[in-house]
Amino acid sequence: MAKMKAAVFVEPGRIELDEKPVPDVGPLDALIRVTTTTICGTDVHILKGEYPVKPGLTIGHEPVGVIEKLGSAVTGFSEGQRVIAGAITPSGHSNACQCGQAAQDGHGTRHGWKPMGGWRFGNTIDGCQAEYVLVPDAMGNLAPVPDGLSDEQVLMCPDIMSTGFAGAESGGIRIGDVVAVFAQGPIGLCATAGAKLMGASTIIAVDRLPERLAMSKRLGADHVVDFSASDPVEEIMRLTDGRGVDVAIEALGTQSTFEACLRVLRPGGTLSSLGVYSSDLKIPLDAFAAGLGDHRIITTLCPGGKERMRRLMSMIASGRVDLGAMVTHRYRLDDIQDAYELFSNQRDGVFKVAITP
Repeated sequence: MAKMKAAVFVEPGRIELDEKPVPDVGPLDALIRVTTTTICGTDVHILKGEYPVKPGLTIGHEPVGVIEKLGSAVTGFSEGQRVIAGAITPSGHSNACQCGQAAQDGHGTRHGWKPMGGWRFGNTIDGCQAEYVLVPDAMGNLAPVPDGLSDEQVLMCPDIMSTGFAGAESGGIRIGDVVAVFAQGPIGLCATAGAKLMGASTIIAVDRLPERLAMSKRLGADHVVDFSASDPVEEIMRLTDGRGVDVAIEALGTQSTFEACLRVLRPGGTLSSLGVYSSDLKIPLDAFAAGLGDHRIITTLCPGGKERMRRLMSMIASGRVDLGAMVTHRYRLDDIQDAYELFSNQRDGVFKVAITP
């Protein structure tokens, strides 16, 4: 049986490179030879034991690669074709998909948790921090990479670009809106870029790292707030002349950023939450106007599927957005533990790490 290298979750605090069998290909599957992948903040939650997965699972959910083998029932694709697949891999035929919520195409409960939608790679099935990954429901989830686009140019599409843009979309940003984006990690930066594309006239980015604040300006932020130097709520209310923002996007997953988003909303404003939370949230009475403020709180799980991926890649090909500068470090799969150490500790100005098997 052919073997491959894979980054495997062992226990909290340990993800190790191991050997696993190359997956068998079912009728609706596609086997992808991974050419580039990356590490996500959610993978760090898994590493720390804050999000439970089964020991022995291959981690990772952002694949760029080449079709190695197609299932017997898969049509419309060819072996040797360059493709990506979204982090979320909906089947297309579930109740959630038929209701227009493809990201919530759940596949059962685990460890007492509620289903986490269509997120399977590195969650309920083996992921893509490996030499090969098996893509389920391939005809609904594979998207050909346009000629002329490099792996690194499309590397953000499977997760952070789709998620960050969805935060702006779910927030219902309108032309002329004022938007605040709390946290300028990779997801928050994509939310900033998405808010600009949606027509926001003023975007306020909040973080404390100079390189992230600089990148946010590059991607569309009009004002930056260093929360280590001033209170972000006070500063945003000052910048908006006390009005507050139309949409606040939470891109970190902490009580403090969630609460700050509530406090900067205008009456009737929207809190668009993208964070992955590892503890219970509390809603302060005053910030929530005792439930009488006509506020809207909405959460979003990364939209997936081939049409979503096509649309995102078309934005890159058109030149309307360029996220290539977010790839700041490059590692071989053999050195993935070093990449995890760098990324999880946010050293050396890292944004995203490109992993090449």
